[in-house]
Amino acid sequence: MELLNCELPPLQKLRSGKVREVFDLSVIGLSDQLLLVATDRISAFDSILPNAIPGKGTVLNQLSTFWFKKLSFIPNHLIETDITKYPAALMSYHEILQGRSMIVKKTEPLPLECVVRGYLAGSGWQEYQSQGTLSGMPLPEGLQQAERLDTPYFTPSTKAEEGHDEPMTWEECQQLLGKEMAEHVRTMSIALYKAGSRLALEQGIIIADTKFEFGILDDQVILIDECMTPDSSRFWPKDQYAIGGNPPSFDKQFVRDYLETSDWNKLPPAPVLPADIIAKTAQKYQEAFDRLVLY
Repeated sequence: MELLNCELPPLQKLRSGKVREVFDLSVIGLSDQLLLVATDRISAFDSILPNAIPGKGTVLNQLSTFWFKKLSFIPNHLIETDITKYPAALMSYHEILQGRSMIVKKTEPLPLECVVRGYLAGSGWQEYQSQGTLSGMPLPEGLQQAERLDTPYFTPSTKAEEGHDEPMTWEECQQLLGKEMAEHVRTMSIALYKAGSRLALEQGIIIADTKFEFGILDDQVILIDECMTPDSSRFWPKDQYAIGGNPPSFDKQFVRDYLETSDWNKLPPAPVLPADIIAKTAQKYQEAFDRLVLY
């Protein structure tokens, strides 16, 4: 079944993001836990499109589960994804929750997106073109689009409830979190990226960049939200990679590229996607999952 919106009474919905619905489980006696439901929504240029991408929520949920388990050297918020082990109060929502949900620990989220870039692409490429820097840090001259960087760069951004996340410098990150906490999340982010991108490369996928989110639980910083999905990352097929242009991708860049050719002014409401774009996007998400998880 396709899912664009989700209500699960008597659970209280805490927030509805661009993709995920977040429910508080306090009403069923689990005040320290949340239920995350990944819908089939897709967003581009800060607007949620009206179409569902079939299977997308399931891919995102199960791929995050895969990474949470593979990269468990960094603690994360995952408790359970097997709905047969969910509380009995959720069983009436079996059909909705199957494959696209997880029960997680409730944390105090840190107020930033922890972006790691291993290649020069997207907004990082745009900044380099105009200023010769990446998140305010100077880079060597003469780099090309999609070129691999000498080392992964931590390029944090604000976490906007609505609209676009804005890049911040390392100095601004330290001011926001404090020096010790900023260095801690930078170290964890780069370690996660290195380990995940190495595994993905073995399966023919380059993770050009990705973003992580962290939260505090019992004075410990843990990984939350999602992990290395096609929504939070830029996935390129290794066998089609070349510098000097924008490589084909397994992520929603395919939708962005289509929208760039349309006459949409990038202001809400977003246009309806053609059936072939929906089908090809669903195929790309599924292929990324198959390569990483079913190898």
